[in-house]
Amino acid sequence: MSAGFPLSTIGTRIGGGGTSIELLMHDLGEALGSGRDTILMLGGGNPAAIPEVIEVWRRRMQELLDDEGATFSRMLGDYDPPRGSPAFLEAMAGLLRREFGWEVTPDNLAVTAGGQTAFFLLFNLLAGDMPDGSRRKVLLPMAPEYIGYCDLGLTMPLFEAKRPRIEHTGPHRFKYRVDFDSLDIGPDVALVCASRPTNPTGNVMTDDEVRRLAKRCREAGVPLVLDNAYGTPFPQIIFREATPYWDDNTILTLSLSKLGLPGTRTAVVVAPPEIARSIQAMTSITGLANNNVGQAIITPLLESGEIIRLSREVIQPFYKKKAAHALKVAAATLPDNIDYHLHESEGALFLWLWLRGLPISSREFYERLKARGVLVLPGEFFFYGVGEEDWPHSRECLRISFSMDRETVERGFEIIADEAAKAFGR
Repeated sequence: MSAGFPLSTIGTRIGGGGTSIELLMHDLGEALGSGRDTILMLGGGNPAAIPEVIEVWRRRMQELLDDEGATFSRMLGDYDPPRGSPAFLEAMAGLLRREFGWEVTPDNLAVTAGGQTAFFLLFNLLAGDMPDGSRRKVLLPMAPEYIGYCDLGLTMPLFEAKRPRIEHTGPHRFKYRVDFDSLDIGPDVALVCASRPTNPTGNVMTDDEVRRLAKRCREAGVPLVLDNAYGTPFPQIIFREATPYWDDNTILTLSLSKLGLPGTRTAVVVAPPEIARSIQAMTSITGLANNNVGQAIITPLLESGEIIRLSREVIQPFYKKKAAHALKVAAATLPDNIDYHLHESEGALFLWLWLRGLPISSREFYERLKARGVLVLPGEFFFYGVGEEDWPHSRECLRISFSMDRETVERGFEIIADEAAKAFGR
């Protein structure tokens, strides 16, 4: 620090710089700052600007401005309760009851300042140093997993991650599956956490995998936490059949970001009432209350069910078409004389490319691409918690976003293919 003030142990770890997510976000920010037109942005997770969706937000903002009541002034001028807007919570609970028959009331819900904050609160509420002097961890049943979790624990190490089973599903295609034979939920596990669809791979756990995980968690006496940032009922960026899951031993997170409202920083935790109360208490300490704007925009869409129509009829087809285009481009550009495999594209905004036998690390490959104006994410950052045993696969993968325009995806893959051929000496 320039002022020379000593940092605390926690401050050194999360405020001292050098975390993987900070380094990657810095690179993305630097690239954007140097000129968006010269950088092929295939590394970020920002949702696309879908015209039909933007029009809905414009309409809602105009309705709020035109409201002769006090909705607009309350949205900007009042604190909501730390749990969230009562009207929003009732509308969300009503939607979940109507759509899925879940026995959910506002007591099961708590709003947070985005999904990242939700997981910061949940992980530190349930895992880490315990009052009895023990330490409990977060178990990730299938690596690779979302990079944003990695540095959220106030006490470290916080994560244990299990290697998946790798199933080859066709020429140059594969899929990760939970390896239940190696999944041991021991007494040092506080919770089991998985994203569905998974960021970075686009993997969607099957309904059977989710039910088996839920059963194992209940038997072990720990909650199953499901990150639904890309899933059902909204934003529905999911390209295969998948039934939403929740029960009284499950904690589910929902987010407005991938609907197209990342700037509102709004997420919802669906949980047993005691967990929702704890999240409310933590919110009051860390931020007093949450952003009102996203809740005000979305509440009527929850009440009418328009949010479901928008997700199913606009958002899902939009990204499904983009995924199909990216897969076609990848197949047309990646050299057949290298051993490459793409994870089955089942959801989210990314292709997951495995360059089996890559002679350099994915971090070095990432740097070579960055030097040529292409930003992706190196896969090795997503394999935290897998242990110290060397696993070459963890250094052979890239996350590539397909949410940008077609030309950016096509030009980006041409350079990725060229650099892959050079790396393999082809």
